[in-house]
Amino acid sequence: MKTNQFISAFAVLLLFAVGCNTAPQKADEKRAAQSDAPEYFMLRPELEKAYGYSHAVRIGNELKISGAVSMDAKGNLTAKGDLGQQMKNCYADLDKILKHYGYTWDDVVVENILTTNMPEFVNQSAYRNTIYKKQFPTGSWFGVKELALPGQLIEIELEAYKVR
Repeated sequence: MKTNQFISAFAVLLLFAVGCNTAPQKADEKRAAQSDAPEYFMLRPELEKAYGYSHAVRIGNELKISGAVSMDAKGNLTAKGDLGQQMKNCYADLDKILKHYGYTWDDVVVENILTTNMPEFVNQSAYRNTIYKKQFPTGSWFGVKELALPGQLIEIELEAYKVR
């Protein structure tokens, strides 16, 4: 009889232990699903709605940022004819977006640059050493015929990843 009582008590404890471990797993799965829901960000909401894009989206630990260009809040080109200043303006906007999500330049894993003047970009590219202090991300540099607005000389897009 004592053996049956022991088995019954063990079975109750086992069911209790399994039941206790199941609830947190479901809660963890629910949190993970919520953190994987896309979270969009618009740097210039009116302008981005007019052109039909979001400047950034984070899904889980991954952050994707649309190409930043040198423009003011109304969508007007800034630093016309000055690729170096346009590049600095792009990085300033990208920095705002990274900070919005709690990322830093150390979290950037991909950087793609499009320019209408590759030789001048190469001359100005050393500026990137002030941005990336630990390591450079992967990415590509593209020479293109034109960008979205007349006079734009450079566009920079990023992808970042943060271990949480």
